[in-house]
Amino acid sequence: MELLIISGMSGAGKSTALRAVEDIGYFCVDNMPPMLLGTFYDLCEQSTDAKMKKCAVVIDVRSVSAMTNLYDEIKANSHHGRKFKVLFLDAKTETLITRYKETRRSHPLADFVPDRSVEKAVKKEKELMGILKAHSDYVIDTTYMSLKQLRERVTGLFSTSITDSMKVTVMSFGFKYGIPLEADIVFDARCLINPYYVPELKQLTGLDKEVRDYVMASEDSVTFLEKILNMLDFSLPLYKKEGKSELVIAVGCTGGKHRSVTLARNIHHHLHEKGYAVTIAHRDITKQ
Repeated sequence: MELLIISGMSGAGKSTALRAVEDIGYFCVDNMPPMLLGTFYDLCEQSTDAKMKKCAVVIDVRSVSAMTNLYDEIKANSHHGRKFKVLFLDAKTETLITRYKETRRSHPLADFVPDRSVEKAVKKEKELMGILKAHSDYVIDTTYMSLKQLRERVTGLFSTSITDSMKVTVMSFGFKYGIPLEADIVFDARCLINPYYVPELKQLTGLDKEVRDYVMASEDSVTFLEKILNMLDFSLPLYKKEGKSELVIAVGCTGGKHRSVTLARNIHHHLHEKGYAVTIAHRDITKQ
């Protein structure tokens, strides 16, 4: 019996994540009250319907009291032998505020803060959700993600059994847009030769062979990649041994289009060859 709990910040993409796991075969329920978690788990476990053996619920908290009790409910149910995995969706405060202002929707906690301020509601929610985030199995920061990128990330994580071994995500990014908040390991490729300054390569990306060949023609790039792979070959088994559910390896360059994409592709290929459940994402490759 598998039960995935999708929670996190309001406006961070919980509904999109739920639709993504539904598309890969999960039985899904939205807006489940925390106090019904144990009852729902038992019903699914006792069901003879095979579709009920892999379930996902969104716990969309609508009050301060329910939010405060959410982690306690999960912890109490776990002590009764019920097994959960928790996916927490987050985003920067400014991003969440902007999303609410663009949609002109009220924040669920608006009635619990002075002046129904969106900013105060978001900050209150972050404060209350801190303990759940700290104890979640998977944390995804959606600040710079499109809906398509979020769907791909969630699908990559849960397209196989959530009880399988550690999932690895290799992510390229641009430092000018910020370091991915969910990154466990960050490599800085800004020390390598930069295709951006080659006119015929400037408008291309690391997805193009010409760019990859240019970057990897440098002896420094080859040595840099070798040292990264050696470190990962040593450290990943240790993360797995410690029970890590997901590991995010982020590789950054200035804009997230050339060097970081090239290295991320090489790292992804290496880990795939090593047998890891690995996916790749290029966060900033389409940014101008």
